[in-house]
Amino acid sequence: MPHAAAVRHLKRVDPVMRRIVESVGACLLHTRRQPNRFRALVEAIVAQQIAWQAARTIFGRFCALYGANPTNPRGKFPTPQQVLATHPRRLRAVGLSRSKVAYIRDIAARAASGALPLARLGRMSDEAVIECLTAVKGIGRWTAEMFLMFSVGHPDVLPLGDIGIQNAMRIAYKLRRTPSADKMTRIGEPWRPYRSVACWYLWRSRRDATGKLRKTNRKK
Repeated sequence: MPHAAAVRHLKRVDPVMRRIVESVGACLLHTRRQPNRFRALVEAIVAQQIAWQAARTIFGRFCALYGANPTNPRGKFPTPQQVLATHPRRLRAVGLSRSKVAYIRDIAARAASGALPLARLGRMSDEAVIECLTAVKGIGRWTAEMFLMFSVGHPDVLPLGDIGIQNAMRIAYKLRRTPSADKMTRIGEPWRPYRSVACWYLWRSRRDATGKLRKTNRKK
């Protein structure tokens, strides 16, 4: 089990996390890790501020422009140079907004020129990666943190601005209100150096709880 040490640590240091781990089961955080970092950033831009299903549809159309399979994270994907060679009207035609077309082209231009050193990001510190990525149009701290967790595979990321983590913490730790960044940091301190794994469990705990509730409602 790739995350066995993380799971043992979380169960040992936090009784709330122990209950969540035992309820959710094995950690699958990096089973679909995205090795193509350019693709990971493009996909993150596509998904911003729209529903998951809509994002899947638009990303599928984007991939189709280049004969790529949107469901294969290790398959063919356009290079930054190929994206730059695509007229913005064609990118708009797949459902991307003008701003997202501009963001994707900015990522492509920086990657092609070396200003965005995708190959070196895995050897940089978390804050250095975040600083590098947030210099790109359309990439904020949350997107950079998701990139660290799901593409680079950094094990100790705690995205304080993530609404899903905030809500999961509030429910799991029986808090009266949404926790502040300071409160989240204190709760997550014992999880080091495996806060990414803890966050995956928090996300999954709410997803599983919602699924169970829907199944119960359907039986009535």
